[in-house]
Amino acid sequence: MIAEPKPMAQLMLSDGPTLSIDLRRSSRARRLTLRVSQLDGRVTLTLPTSVSECEALQFAQSKEAWLRTHLERFEGIVQVEFGTSLPFEGKPIRVMPGTGRRITQSPDEIHVPGPAEHVGRKLQVFLKTRARDRLAEASDLYAGRLGKAFSGLTLRDTRSRWGSCTSKGRIMYSWRLILAPPGILEYVAAHEVAHLEQMNHSPAFWALVEQIHGDYRQPRAWLRANGASLHRYRFAD
Repeated sequence: MIAEPKPMAQLMLSDGPTLSIDLRRSSRARRLTLRVSQLDGRVTLTLPTSVSECEALQFAQSKEAWLRTHLERFEGIVQVEFGTSLPFEGKPIRVMPGTGRRITQSPDEIHVPGPAEHVGRKLQVFLKTRARDRLAEASDLYAGRLGKAFSGLTLRDTRSRWGSCTSKGRIMYSWRLILAPPGILEYVAAHEVAHLEQMNHSPAFWALVEQIHGDYRQPRAWLRANGASLHRYRFAD
């Protein structure tokens, strides 16, 4: 096995509290590495096979300031339920009980009918449907400007990327883009559509994104700074 999880180790911080660290020994690792997940705040310490656990923890101890900086940025997981506030197209909206059979909206609230235990799943279906509509519309717009056609569009809940485009013209997007401001969703659509012509990230590719979308630097920077926060929200147990 390439990497095997070991029991959680406890790292004593300088001011008293302890920090749980997931130790993973890997035959592929060439050096000690620390990672703080932006999704759940979990700290993982990867060890080469030749490094002892004691040496690894000493390394982690030496990185205490780095760990504190990254953990302070962690915002925590939000389980979606009645009363939860979450972003929808970039604006905060509160989840409230609804009546009837359909989810309805007001300027500051979204009303979900049915029992409380199903609110997350119902809202997720609603958001995915809205995301598909918005992303299909944006993809059609940019594909038209490019003079190309994509062969399909799918949605996933990907953590490592916001979209992708295959050599056969199939485009995939993260449905969580519906949580971001509309300009962010539109930039990602333009980015993936541009891959219909340029299957790379060369200067020619970025020039093409700018040609069909306009300036892409600001939404790209927004995703780098804020994209991880869109994964905070859990819609099902």
